[in-house]
Amino acid sequence: MKKCISTVIALLCMAGGVMAQSIEDGLKNLYYGKFAAAKQDFEKVIAGKPNEERAHYYLGVAELGLENKTGAAAAFQKGLQAVPNSPLLTAGMGRIDLLNGDAAAARQKFDAANTATKGKNGDVARAIADANTEVKGGDKQFALKVMETLLNNEGVKKRDQYTPTAADYIELGDAYRYLGGENGGKAITAYEKALELDAKNAEAVVKQGHVNYNAKLLEQTVAEYARATQLDPNYAPAFYELYQFYYTPRPRQFSLAKAKEYLQKYLSLADQGDRVTNEYYLASIMFLDKDYDSAIEKAKGLIPQANEGYKMKLERLVADAYLQKGDSLNAQKSFDEYVGKVGKDKLEPIDYKLGAEIYSRLKSTDSATQAKNSQLSLEYLEQYANADTVKDLDRYESVAKAFNEARLFAKAGEWYQKFADLKVEQKQKPGAIDWYNVGLNYYLASAGETIDTTMLAKSSAAFGKLATEFPDLTTGHYWRGMAAAANDVEAKTGVALPYFEKYLTLAETDPVKNKAGLIKAYTYMMVYYYNKDDKANMQKFMDKLAPLDPASEPLKQIKDVMASKAAAPKAGR
Repeated sequence: MKKCISTVIALLCMAGGVMAQSIEDGLKNLYYGKFAAAKQDFEKVIAGKPNEERAHYYLGVAELGLENKTGAAAAFQKGLQAVPNSPLLTAGMGRIDLLNGDAAAARQKFDAANTATKGKNGDVARAIADANTEVKGGDKQFALKVMETLLNNEGVKKRDQYTPTAADYIELGDAYRYLGGENGGKAITAYEKALELDAKNAEAVVKQGHVNYNAKLLEQTVAEYARATQLDPNYAPAFYELYQFYYTPRPRQFSLAKAKEYLQKYLSLADQGDRVTNEYYLASIMFLDKDYDSAIEKAKGLIPQANEGYKMKLERLVADAYLQKGDSLNAQKSFDEYVGKVGKDKLEPIDYKLGAEIYSRLKSTDSATQAKNSQLSLEYLEQYANADTVKDLDRYESVAKAFNEARLFAKAGEWYQKFADLKVEQKQKPGAIDWYNVGLNYYLASAGETIDTTMLAKSSAAFGKLATEFPDLTTGHYWRGMAAAANDVEAKTGVALPYFEKYLTLAETDPVKNKAGLIKAYTYMMVYYYNKDDKANMQKFMDKLAPLDPASEPLKQIKDVMASKAAAPKAGR
């Protein structure tokens, strides 16, 4: 979904006059995603009334919508010069701190703004909550607390009670949505309350779609986005979300035709004064049409005119276009130059994904270079999975598979474990295959010149979960036995015995299907009883093993030893 600031704005009816009307126009333009037009509106207000703090703040918001962080900081700072100690502008500077990665400084400003207004100013509360939900490193629980405090009038004198707006409930819903999990239902309820106050609020409907998307309810997601376009046909952000939905290369989502259709509808409603943004999306259409050369040419032509935010988008598009046209070397060159300009610490999830794809496609005859490329691909892929605050099962699984294919089994086991843990966190039950993938990769990771007992312990724990959760399957019992046997390669302690015994009660009902596993289990138990000098049990498993694996080397060795003992002369003769 689109990465942007929230457009929850209190579209309040204000007193007459040119200045008041201009603020309302600016707020409406923000709501419709027309940031360049909104910027002009607020600049006009400030020209007429330099100490209008809301105009300075929302000018900064418009700059952030244009992905101009430097411009936003300048707007907030200029506002503070005109209105010193403004809680609203202080909150705006807190957002800049968050964007710069300084969460401590941001929190200090948010607390100061919230205290100054006693938590009962809608603009300030939304500014604080929105920054903490939308910006990486923000405190989602704090955002929720701020909004709950704003809306809670319990024990507040009637004259001081706060009257909520639709924007407040949308921000409350956002706080719940970003917290995820079981909070999704609470988010939906908050958005419904916003619609009760403003029945035509398309943003509330779009964000209900976001909740459904996070829950992987794709049909419901599209239905909500479409409902928003019907509710307000001029609400461009809804068409953008439909474009992004169909542009995303996932099963049950990707549709080139629909992505183009909705992008064109979005552009027809978008801010015509924002040339770079619109031209960027035209380059995106070229990219979608696989006209990569034209997309590269247009993007390169726009880069000199773009601000910092759009330079990143355009340079990323160039690298991706080279990759898609099969020019991996130019893709790598463009991507590495892009990373050098942006800095690795400022890369976004989509950057990590692109880096992983580029380096996975590079092929070199030099083994050291190829190994380095493979390593970088996996590093970027892992960073992609870890980068977003919204945990994603598909990402986790793709990382696990990539490490498995690279035969980096310890990392594969780690990511399959994360995949299983995330399923539990999202109220899903991991399947037998999930625990098997964890256990097998840790088991493979344990092999080497010496046995890695830490890896074996993790393997055994995973197979134990498999055996406990799916006791009627042979797999968990067998592999738990194998993990234990790896710690007892000479079969002297019998640590694997109980697991193999349980396995045999299930596997011996179908010896043809379970032949390979039965051979392993019979061999271990035969050798164990040989070491214990328990001839009766040893012979039992020799008899079971012989028909399945007549060429068994351990069986042959034990028979030879037993024959030698039988042929040896008795003492005293």
